Amino acid sequence: MKNNWKFLTLFLLLSALLLTACGSGGDEPAESDTADTTSAETSDEVGDEAAETEDKMTITLVENAWSASELNVTVAKILLEDELGYPVEIISLDENLQWPALASGDAHASLEVWPSGHAANVEEFIEGAGTVANGGLLGPVGRIGWYMPSYVLEQDPSLATWEGFTKPEAAEMFATAETGDLGQFLGGDPSFVQYDSDIINNLGMPFEVVFAGSEEAILAQLDSAYSREEPVLFYFWTPHSIHAKYDLARVELPEYSDDCYAEADSGGVDCDYPGDDLFKIFWSGLAEAAPDAHTLLSNMNYSTEDQIEMIAAVEIDGQSVEEAAQAWIDANEDVWSTWLP
Repeated sequence: MKNNWKFLTLFLLLSALLLTACGSGGDEPAESDTADTTSAETSDEVGDEAAETEDKMTITLVENAWSASELNVTVAKILLEDELGYPVEIISLDENLQWPALASGDAHASLEVWPSGHAANVEEFIEGAGTVANGGLLGPVGRIGWYMPSYVLEQDPSLATWEGFTKPEAAEMFATAETGDLGQFLGGDPSFVQYDSDIINNLGMPFEVVFAGSEEAILAQLDSAYSREEPVLFYFWTPHSIHAKYDLARVELPEYSDDCYAEADSGGVDCDYPGDDLFKIFWSGLAEAAPDAHTLLSNMNYSTEDQIEMIAAVEIDGQSVEEAAQAWIDANEDVWSTWLP
């Protein structure tokens, strides 16, 4: 009996286990198969999106040391990221150092080149080596020049032209502790395209260039002098919001000519700066590596007024560069939509 009971107990236990195993199946495998299929499809979709994002190269845009350049690259960055899905990096480079960076592919685009200061770079990198490509016109027309507050002309109308600055009295009016008996001409960042020392020497002006160091430093000194109605003569340019904030006069220098700038490298400049049709430059491999990005940047073109509007939003209204760029994009879809591939 003890053995028979053991067999019976073992039989019942095995039967219970078998029933439990069968009962755990039922209709569930079909549901599990559906879940596995859905999961696989979702995984494939995510994988495709990730692969598409990974396929996009990072576009490196060069930012130069002035407000308009910052705004240009920020507009481009927003559109490249939001409309085309490219990751974008912005790097700050001197306007001359950007050329070899673009030639090597370490950077991919610079969006505001002032041609009057880059004839040698154009010849070397675009026309010669072909490692940098002309990206077409940006749209705004720029002009570098000599400026001073208009109230200075009320004190001495002869200062409207360069001849007035050859007088000893002019040097005395603009002299500072740093320049002694000479008048001070306030330059910008030393890396900017500037021929002012050559112009001063070649035209016989008793003046000395003192570099403020940056656009912001020029504006700070102008603001300080303007508040006290003191004389200040300085290097600056248009388009810029400064012309909406201050009443400024541009000094009439001898008229620009190609011959005048033919000897620029040897210190021969003795005339005014030329007008500049601002243009863009690209790494020569950009069109093949990122054709959609190349198309957008090539087509990027807006007016001088568009640029001044954004600059004023930053420098007068106190918006950030990102806020001003986004506001322009929000209000001008009819413009930038034509840039898209």
